[in-house]
Amino acid sequence: MITAIILAAGKSERMGVGTDKAFLNLGPKPVLAWSLLAFERCADIDDIILVVRKDQILAAKSAVKMFGISKVSKVITGGSRRQDSVANGLAECDLDARFVVVHDAARPCVTPELISETVKLARRGGAAIVGHHLWDTVKYVEKGTTVTRTENRAKLWAVQTPQAFDIRTLRRAYEEAAKRKVEVTDDAQAVELIGETVKIYEWRNANIKITTAEDLQLAAAVLKI
Repeated sequence: MITAIILAAGKSERMGVGTDKAFLNLGPKPVLAWSLLAFERCADIDDIILVVRKDQILAAKSAVKMFGISKVSKVITGGSRRQDSVANGLAECDLDARFVVVHDAARPCVTPELISETVKLARRGGAAIVGHHLWDTVKYVEKGTTVTRTENRAKLWAVQTPQAFDIRTLRRAYEEAAKRKVEVTDDAQAVELIGETVKIYEWRNANIKITTAEDLQLAAAVLKI
């Protein structure tokens, strides 16, 4: 059994106070509905756990019903940090779940194909993420606005979601992160803490993360809506 944990509990701070980007309209649907539909249509996904802010539980359940997302078994409350929301989702996974796919609802351009490719790679190695090479020159700045050094871009990747894992590995990783009191920015970072190998699936198509209002326009263009 493969369970997807869809994260839509962020604070959306860059969008402005009181804005929840997961529920903003992107064409005819709210942002989170695009991700939910992609996972609904993916044959590799058996179950979906949707994680939202406490004040959006009813709105999330309404969206699930409105767009016919039959795989959503639970709509739960997230935590104050992303890793807390993931942990909440892991705690709700069925005992039969062998793999888990974590995805940020703020990436509405995800496709069933991308989900399946990530799952396939995780089945082979236990941990798989999506990313692409960085082509811009990258500068490291230690403090302020003074350049410290130039990084070797040939070895740098920008990482996205979905990210797929053997569920036992991800649980162990987050237990270790909690034990060490380490704050992680994605699930793979937690897995790296316990010394597990993480593989990257290169995805060259647009997989935009909605962070600002301008990103909604970019996503609309990618989705052709």
